[in-house]
Amino acid sequence: MAVALQVLSRLARAPSRPLLWGGPGARLASGMALAEQARKLFESTVGAVLPGPMMHRALSLDPGSGQLKVRDRSFQLRQNLYLVGFGKAVLGMAAAAEELLGQHLVQGVISVPKGIRAAIECSGKQEMLLKPHSRIQVFEGAEDNLPDRDSLRAALAIRQVAEGLTADDLLLVLISGWGPPAVHRADRHQCHGCPLPVPAAAVMA
Repeated sequence: MAVALQVLSRLARAPSRPLLWGGPGARLASGMALAEQARKLFESTVGAVLPGPMMHRALSLDPGSGQLKVRDRSFQLRQNLYLVGFGKAVLGMAAAAEELLGQHLVQGVISVPKGIRAAIECSGKQEMLLKPHSRIQVFEGAEDNLPDRDSLRAALAIRQVAEGLTADDLLLVLISGWGPPAVHRADRHQCHGCPLPVPAAAVMA
């Protein structure tokens, strides 16, 4: 997600270059038109998978009744909702979720890659950042996708939230980049064993 945002930012600033044959004027016009089409196509593709729009497609809240709908399931909110999440796109997902859920959200903890906030700020996508007084705590870690002390602290904080819930509480789990251990390169950290099943109320990107 961060890489795509950086590419989009650079593409928007990149000068158009002639790409087709013909006279100088025709090449310039054709090159500019092709570059503009490529830019629009890229922006449309990135926009389709941005966390905010994806969350609004997956979640809906009826303010009157306090009914939260997650895809095809409904849950009753009474300021009893907690949020945890992990992955590259989870910061933007959490920002969109908190804006939607409002006062029903009691507390949240998310684990994101190191440097993701700085990358989002540089891209100008301020809507993907949490508000200053957010109820969601952000842990950055796992530099280069490798486990480290910061990612361990994040995992422990997420576990603490989950273990502190009661039967009357709801937990919204946001997961980005879910995949089996086989997707890891051989020269990277290898995950052993099978991945945990995804919770029924989880929202994945």
